[in-house]
Amino acid sequence: MSTLTVRLPDDKHNRLKALAAHRKISMNKLIEELSTQAIAEFDTEVRFRTLAASGDPEKGLQLLDKLDNHFGSKR
Repeated sequence: MSTLTVRLPDDKHNRLKALAAHRKISMNKLIEELSTQAIAEFDTEVRFRTLAASGDPEKGLQLLDKLDNHFGSKR
């Protein structure tokens, strides 16, 4: 396991400490959870962009229209 030192403004540090306390977890666990979430979001975007680059734009737009028609009728 690695150790990382991060410099943050005091107000941000205090807000993160409050968030960790609210969740009843350590600051270390909070930062681990937040970094896991950021990595998952990044991986999802990379996968989406890779798939989008290899896809058919017309077919993609048709699918979006189909979804919009389906879910738009449920509102």
